[in-house]
Amino acid sequence: MIVAVQDLVKRYGAHTAVEGVSFDVDPGEVFAFLGPNGSGKTTTLKCLVGLNVPTSGKISVCGVDAVADPDESRRHISYLPQRVVFPESFSAREILRFHARLRGLTDGAADEALESAKFNGASGRPVGTYSGGMVQRLGLAVAALPSAPLLLLDEPTASLDPLGVIRFREFVREQRARGTTMIFSTHLLSEAEQLADRVAVFVGGRIVACTGIDEIRRTFMANGTIEDMYLHYVGAAHETL
Repeated sequence: MIVAVQDLVKRYGAHTAVEGVSFDVDPGEVFAFLGPNGSGKTTTLKCLVGLNVPTSGKISVCGVDAVADPDESRRHISYLPQRVVFPESFSAREILRFHARLRGLTDGAADEALESAKFNGASGRPVGTYSGGMVQRLGLAVAALPSAPLLLLDEPTASLDPLGVIRFREFVREQRARGTTMIFSTHLLSEAEQLADRVAVFVGGRIVACTGIDEIRRTFMANGTIEDMYLHYVGAAHETL
């Protein structure tokens, strides 16, 4: 297993954001966190990357105790946050080359990532002139720069237009072909269904289902659609709030 999480709990004062979350991810797997806003997806990702310190529980990344040794754990991770911000006066090329040097990579690696991002001649323009979708694509390019075995993506399609979503799906398939393990969060069932090998359904800070898309189909299609299943979990959680 490249990721193992056991009984993760994260509290902010009296508020419990995540409670009793457990899952594991195999090398080369694409794993989706699926759930509505506020269900615990981002908190869990931030605990994995070491931006949040768990209240309790265990996290292992590539065999490293991510709670006891977060610096060593982060060496195995590349992370795209939900909200990406870059200096607006810099171009995409300058930003990628800067991040490449931080990772000990060459300008050639940055230029290769830039070409894959398909900015169509806009790579020399200031980022302040970019649309939200273009900024998000730049964030994906930065996240893909290092050859980290684990890629964490928080709501990566949130700001993308339909063409950007198509390119993101291509990006996931390219990373899968390279053997990169990916965990991404989404509130869109269609994204999880098309891209993930397995899905953890988050509701109210807990994982209420963790299985493959095919298994979800077999389990729930007899009584309705996958959408019915998802709405059932979300509705049940809201009733308890």
